[in-house]
Amino acid sequence: MRRALDNLYRISGGLAAAFIVAIVAVVFVQVCLNLADKIAAAITGTGLGLTIPSYADFTGFFLAASIFLALAYALREGGHIRVTLLLNRLPARAQRGFEIVVVAVALTMSAYASWFVFQLVYESFEYGDRSSGMVSVPLWLPQLPIAFGLTILTIALLDELVGLLRGRPASWDGKGENLLSE
Repeated sequence: MRRALDNLYRISGGLAAAFIVAIVAVVFVQVCLNLADKIAAAITGTGLGLTIPSYADFTGFFLAASIFLALAYALREGGHIRVTLLLNRLPARAQRGFEIVVVAVALTMSAYASWFVFQLVYESFEYGDRSSGMVSVPLWLPQLPIAFGLTILTIALLDELVGLLRGRPASWDGKGENLLSE
């Protein structure tokens, strides 16, 4: 089970990275098209009007997907910012209890958000909601990676809570950097 969960988190992180690469590719192509348009306007006096329709919409969709799909991977790798100013002042036993409570609260919030976003995806699909850009995209398509990302985060938080309750150290202990520590 541990291997399957770790693979799930890695795949989710890999998909997030792929969406970041897609953002870079779309923006790069649009910049090249803008440059070609400027050069054509300078030479002929008239621009070519080259553009990727709705490129800003697509990069926004890709950004949302990359953020939410990266959440579980970042959690497991210690990439989330943790404010440990109070935590480090508690005795070890209280620290563990505090971490369990915080993870349980995060799990509850993430589970609710996952449920809510899947309801949103279903409604968008059912009512045929579409984006308002030049390229009209069914809204359930960009909403789906957000729902999956939140669900994978919920699984990671449940995994973390079970581990903490069994006495294992948190996955983020010794990983990453606590940017707001002391």
